[in-house]
Amino acid sequence: MRAYLERSGYRYSAATIHKYMNTELGLRSIVRPGKPGIRPGKPHKVFENKLKQNFTAEKPSQKWCTDFTYLFLKNGDVRYNCSIIDLYDRSVMASIMDRHITSDLAIRTLQKALDSQSTLRNRLTLHSDQGSQYTSKAFVEFYESAGVTQSMSKAGYPYNNAPMEQYFSTMKNECTNLYEFRTEEAMYQAVEKVAYVTYNHVRPHSYNGYKTPFEARCA
Repeated sequence: MRAYLERSGYRYSAATIHKYMNTELGLRSIVRPGKPGIRPGKPHKVFENKLKQNFTAEKPSQKWCTDFTYLFLKNGDVRYNCSIIDLYDRSVMASIMDRHITSDLAIRTLQKALDSQSTLRNRLTLHSDQGSQYTSKAFVEFYESAGVTQSMSKAGYPYNNAPMEQYFSTMKNECTNLYEFRTEEAMYQAVEKVAYVTYNHVRPHSYNGYKTPFEARCA
């Protein structure tokens, strides 16, 4: 919020902004629904952590991160979102929502991200957790055929994929946890707008010196 105000010519301390938002306006945080249970599968292949928490990249499409998150409709039905971000500027490269959390969803998301790039001039590394969708035979064969190097966080260490956690937290705090979605289509449209419009082109990002990912990429 401080960054938004500064971009509009208003300069206030974080404490002052917090005071007015919390005390004067009565704004409060939103409690999230509980995480749905997911049965882990048997891994086909597990890869070493090649990033080792180095979440920077010198060029676009050099290092990507990917993960799944869960979203709830008003009636309690769960939907799963798989996204990929570029560590160069935190751009969302692909985002797909489905009723099931599968290796096919991971494959379709990676294919969408790859299709968005005319050429990949650098050796691309894709980092994920050790979820069964990413260790499955189908996903391993797909990324190998695409010439992508796979990197994985150690099981039980979510901070090894911190940029994805941050993106999903932003998406939920600023969109999906603020509204009630009665239909899958309404949620889909909202998540698409967050990913490809708000996050990439409107919202300033601290990693980019409070430029948007698009501004950082074009600088």
